[in-house]
Amino acid sequence: MDKVKIGQFIANCRKDKKLTQEQLAEKLNISKNAVSKWERGICLMNMSLLKPLSEILGVSVNDILSGEKIPEDKIKDKSEENIIKLSEFNHYKSVTVGTTFILVTIAIIIIYSLVKNIECSGYTTLLFGFSAVVYFYKYKQNNNRTLLLCAWCMIVAFIANFIAFILSTI
Repeated sequence: MDKVKIGQFIANCRKDKKLTQEQLAEKLNISKNAVSKWERGICLMNMSLLKPLSEILGVSVNDILSGEKIPEDKIKDKSEENIIKLSEFNHYKSVTVGTTFILVTIAIIIIYSLVKNIECSGYTTLLFGFSAVVYFYKYKQNNNRTLLLCAWCMIVAFIANFIAFILSTI
């Protein structure tokens, strides 16, 4: 989903309705900052706000998710496309939350190991290996070359830590 395109569409629709960000936020019972973040493409709204937002702006939910007014003859195709994109977005979001939890857990184990003076190179190897997989998966989802660079850095760190771990056990 193109957050920037969606945000610009929301901003244009809001301005067409002669609403300020604050007025729109008040109608949706949310903060003005949330509306600002949507319009700048920083994040998407909570999906429960899609219908009320569409009613306030006088556009369809499909229009919002597309970031543009959809012509009548393209509604069916755009609807299917938006459902697929929304499904992928929700999957990506859940993977990110799960990944963050695992990375934080591993980081806590490493810190605990360092405080207790316990060998932790096995944990760091696990952390770098897992991070490499996560960054590569995110790259495949977003095609952002920065994520690919991060994946390669994590792979190099993983290999170095794995070698150190093996050497420390010999």
